[in-house]
Amino acid sequence: MKRILLLTSLLASLAVCAQPSVERCKEMAREHYPLIRRYGLIEQSRDYTLSNAARAWLPQVTLSGQATLQSDVVSWPEEFESMLAMQGLDMPGIRRDQYKVQIDVQQTLWDGGKSRTDRAIAEGEAAQERMSTEVELYAVDSRVEDIYFGILLMQEQQRQIGEMMQRLQTNLDQVNALVENGMAMQADADAVEVQLLTQRQSLGQVEARLQSFRRILGLFIGEELGEVPLPMPVAEEPVGYDSERPELRLMDAQMALLQAREQMVDVSLAPRVALFAQGYYGYPGLNMFENMVSHRWTLNGIVGVRMNWNISSLYTSKTSRRQLQNARDNVMLQREVFAFNSRLQAEQESAEVRRIREAIADDDRIVALRSRVREAAEVRLQEGMIDTHDLLGKISDETSAKIARSTHQIELVKAIYDLKHTLNK
Repeated sequence: MKRILLLTSLLASLAVCAQPSVERCKEMAREHYPLIRRYGLIEQSRDYTLSNAARAWLPQVTLSGQATLQSDVVSWPEEFESMLAMQGLDMPGIRRDQYKVQIDVQQTLWDGGKSRTDRAIAEGEAAQERMSTEVELYAVDSRVEDIYFGILLMQEQQRQIGEMMQRLQTNLDQVNALVENGMAMQADADAVEVQLLTQRQSLGQVEARLQSFRRILGLFIGEELGEVPLPMPVAEEPVGYDSERPELRLMDAQMALLQAREQMVDVSLAPRVALFAQGYYGYPGLNMFENMVSHRWTLNGIVGVRMNWNISSLYTSKTSRRQLQNARDNVMLQREVFAFNSRLQAEQESAEVRRIREAIADDDRIVALRSRVREAAEVRLQEGMIDTHDLLGKISDETSAKIARSTHQIELVKAIYDLKHTLNK
């Protein structure tokens, strides 16, 4: 018999251990939540942008072709045409229909820092997107914690109501025995039975809500929860109010991105220098005089160094800098407001932790006194000095005190987790 009890206890312990803790539930929720796939998409987008920025240093090749019909072309002076006619020479000049198939190759020598700034902006945008995703996932952690502690509260209510029903059933058996011996009235037994049925209804409602919360948590973590109660977490109250929230890191990423975009304003003011080569096959070619004599298609080529400087950027650079400065000021203001609200919320949650601790300090004494009063009422029942209404009130008071004590213990851990969530510690 002892071996059977030991084996049953061991299996129950293993079942409890198999249930995920609140920390594990948060990890599983993050892994299962659809938004987690956004990280991979952000990295792919960043890699594509960086790849495009790196290709800016590769030779840029352009292939083009054109056919034109001009209203006028280069022609011989009339005096020269008269001299050629006197000598019997026919030089028709340039034709008005012209054709060209061309290839241009350009190699950047200096882009004013544009490709470097493009990479910095790509990294900044990716960092901002990652932190924005982290902020949304951090909110999921809070939702999982709320559901988890809601389950713990309902588990405790289920246990306390179950114990109360066992006590009511024991007392009902005693009252029925007194009724059979003529020492109590049937109304006394009916009163206890009514209370037992009422608690059975309450237990059914609690169990229904508990199953609903279990299914919701199961959807978050991606697997069904067993019927074994979830374990109570152990938490230590964090020290200090220095917040490490992902919202603050998101604002840091926004500031870094704005700084990179300000560098792009400087880059837009710089000239670009590049080598170029241009070759085309068509008519007319670079040798105009030959093409005025002959209408043959020829190969032609040009190489050189090219500088481009878009000075129109000077018109908007000052306004662009002011816009970026306004954006930075806005981010700094948001940071100050968030830090203030976080500290205020942390102060309130810390005060709530202290309040619950003070309540717990009296709970054990209250439960002990309620139990003594209930035991005294049961003694009177056993002695035939029956007062079922008084007994039911004492049982209800004791159960309420026990539920209050358990609720305060769970609320204390929940309040500590709320404070840790506010500070991300």
